Amino acid sequence: MAKKNILSNADPLLAEFKALVSDTEQLLQHSVDLTGDKAEELRDQIKLSLQRARQALGSTEQALLERGKEALSTSEEYVREHPLQSLAVGAGVGFLLGLLVSRR
Repeated sequence: MAKKNILSNADPLLAEFKALVSDTEQLLQHSVDLTGDKAEELRDQIKLSLQRARQALGSTEQALLERGKEALSTSEEYVREHPLQSLAVGAGVGFLLGLLVSRR
């Protein structure tokens, strides 16, 4: 259950992080109008920050994919070991969803 919470909390975090990278790229494009050594230094710092952010995002995304695959294999293993319980849970969930849909 804790892994599920981590995965569900990570999705908004990744979306926000991608938005941050996008906003920073736009800032970099707008800073082209600036001139001088300070502007060039600022652009270089932004480029380095973007590179680090992309690397961090890539490693985080890879870690989440690995955790997802691990969770999938764990659930498949559980279903193989306990087929009747899994079938009963699936039938129960299906029945409850059927009740909810029929009420509308």
